[in-house]
Amino acid sequence: MDNLIWETLSTEYIIQKPWATMRKDTCRMPNGTIVDDYYVLEYADWANAVAITEDNEILLVKQYRHAADVVLLEIPGGVIDKGEDPKTAIRRELLEETGYQFDDIEQISTMYPNPSTGNNRCHGFLARGGKLVQGQKLDAHEEIIVEKVSIKEVKQLLAEGKFGQALHISALFYALVKLGEVQL
Repeated sequence: MDNLIWETLSTEYIIQKPWATMRKDTCRMPNGTIVDDYYVLEYADWANAVAITEDNEILLVKQYRHAADVVLLEIPGGVIDKGEDPKTAIRRELLEETGYQFDDIEQISTMYPNPSTGNNRCHGFLARGGKLVQGQKLDAHEEIIVEKVSIKEVKQLLAEGKFGQALHISALFYALVKLGEVQL
């Protein structure tokens, strides 16, 4: 059987809020089986970046993540606004979260965070040559500490399991491969 795509027969929205949208679908599988009450979380796409300054330091951010009740070491990133291009979004997010401006930005990955329950993608970027041009301009519910570390230190942090966000670990891996820091 080559066709694996389900047909959506009906959709009902359970909740529609800015940060939480859930729908309940009824679907038909290619073999005719009806799937009732398949719940889907709808999220905007996300963008993150391994951001390297003009001094060849990688920008990392620390912030509290309430759902997991943990402070995590991460790479900068955030939500792509409706109608916004992913590259434009990451340029904006880098400037807002770190104060650094990047002109050399290259997409290195596109991943589905959890395609069994969510519909969004995460776009990973490698940004190089960042210059500090302003202070942070954080959203009302953001408190972010920016740290600068060497590529060697990032590799050590990865080896020690110091990053807890899977999408950020993946982007770091892709970036280190692109930079020739990880041999395949």
